[in-house]
Amino acid sequence: MIKKCLFPVAGYGTRFLPATKSMPKEMLPIVNKPLVQYGVEEAIEANLCEIALVTGRGKRAIADHFDTAYELEHQIAGTSKEKYLSSIRNVLDKGTFAMTRQREMKGLGHAILTGEVLIGNEPFGVILSDDLCINDGGEGVMAQMVRLFRQFRCSIVAVQEVPADQIEKYGVIAGESLKDGLYRVDNMVEKPKADEAPSNLAIIGRYILTPDIFDILRDTQPGKNGEIQITDALLTQAREGCVMAYKFQGRRFDCGSVDGFVEATNFVYENIYQPE
Repeated sequence: MIKKCLFPVAGYGTRFLPATKSMPKEMLPIVNKPLVQYGVEEAIEANLCEIALVTGRGKRAIADHFDTAYELEHQIAGTSKEKYLSSIRNVLDKGTFAMTRQREMKGLGHAILTGEVLIGNEPFGVILSDDLCINDGGEGVMAQMVRLFRQFRCSIVAVQEVPADQIEKYGVIAGESLKDGLYRVDNMVEKPKADEAPSNLAIIGRYILTPDIFDILRDTQPGKNGEIQITDALLTQAREGCVMAYKFQGRRFDCGSVDGFVEATNFVYENIYQPE
């Protein structure tokens, strides 16, 4: 019913310059795994095993990561170092990978629309690698959202409460509370000022979208910062049909910022990383 997950990975990663001058930000490691691999593992856990990557110039390292490295594997085959490849081999065994390029950076909505050629006419997940989500001991955020999608069959966004001084960084929703942690969306605002925000529930980088979102995005005019905003398209979808917002179980780290990246690294090292 839902088997594909889209990864918009074409951004420049300017907040991590000069490291990202020649290295994709999605390949920055949280301890010993790149950010994008954590996201792909989350998708595969949710049985979204067809991975669609919207890449850009300078992102070939992502394609190489999700491929077999024959020379490396030949050199370490049969040695004690081979065990370090176990996690990526597991990903490659379970997932399939397709890629297309976003030639211009016109916003997240445009990146998702660029991925239509890989998705087709079916519902799909979206994971933003900048948001590292960990639910230690429980199912991942995307798996939680897939369960909800099976029930409601509409687009779903993941949300969390954020402090007032952080509101301007996010798309923010308002809506009717259906039960604890689940809302039917009736309003969305992209990066509002704190005193203009409809709530403190901010959208984070996890979505499940129905395929009609592509037609809506085609008709969506550039919004905040002159970009095609997925928030604007989702608001149209909410008014014409239904969009749910889900306050997920787990912890989210904003790895698009240096502070969040360091916090995530420390957390994973202290709580999850298992040295061989």
